[in-house]
Amino acid sequence: MGFFKALFSGKEETPEERRQENKDKDFDVLKYDGVRAMKTGQLDYGIKCFKHALSIHDDLEIHDHLSLVYIQKGALEKAIEELQLLSEAQPDNIHIWIRKANVAYMLEDYQTMYEAAERAIDLDNEEPLSVFLRARASKGLGDNVGAIAMLTKAISLDHNYGDAYLLRGEMLLDMGDKEGAKADVAWLLENIGDHEDVLLLDARIKQACGDIEGALSQYQHVIDSNPFCVAAFRQRGALYREQGDMKKAAEDAAMVLELSPDDAAKVNGEFSSEGIEQKVRDAYKNANPLGL
Repeated sequence: MGFFKALFSGKEETPEERRQENKDKDFDVLKYDGVRAMKTGQLDYGIKCFKHALSIHDDLEIHDHLSLVYIQKGALEKAIEELQLLSEAQPDNIHIWIRKANVAYMLEDYQTMYEAAERAIDLDNEEPLSVFLRARASKGLGDNVGAIAMLTKAISLDHNYGDAYLLRGEMLLDMGDKEGAKADVAWLLENIGDHEDVLLLDARIKQACGDIEGALSQYQHVIDSNPFCVAAFRQRGALYREQGDMKKAAEDAAMVLELSPDDAAKVNGEFSSEGIEQKVRDAYKNANPLGL
């Protein structure tokens, strides 16, 4: 390129121009390699390429790619740092704020999530996802009434917003509004069908309304479809225990312990038949029978 530039411009390329040209080429190669690595799951190599590229040029597109790689890798704190930089550089880019809210949700940083979702709403108050994220943030911050209001708004903006119906139904049930929860799950069953989370919510509602057989039937339906569903075994086990059927409660507790090491770690000692009833009581003593 230097030869042709000299040929057509009539003047020789300076050493500084050649250095800059080489830097630009290196930047393009690193950017291309980083994107390719990101798409093929070579995350560490992608991060290395993007960081090296940034040492040549501070480029917002590279910061954007880097935030995505960090999310894929699970390095969420670093992803937030990149998104903070991007949000300061492009404060009117709603997609950055939505991504930031989602990452903050994964970090359980509900204040940052709230602020990011609120900024996204300021930019476009007709975007249902921004409103839904604000609802999740409000729930995380303990503002259940505010969360319900935002979920209702999200549904008004998108009448087919299944996630909003599901979260609102779960929250209404937890708040004691069984009729409101039943209305939401009825919509979900009609429009979403046999989705695992929908069936679990329906089972919880049936249980809260005293329809024990109906609840057990739904839990069984979920388990038949997914024998690895920890939530179904946990919730059904709690229901069995509430009904005084300690044998079946113990069987479900054993499945929870087998499928979820985190739950197993909460139980002291070995899960043996000799002390099974007490261990089941210990495993469930602080559990809300209707909770996930």
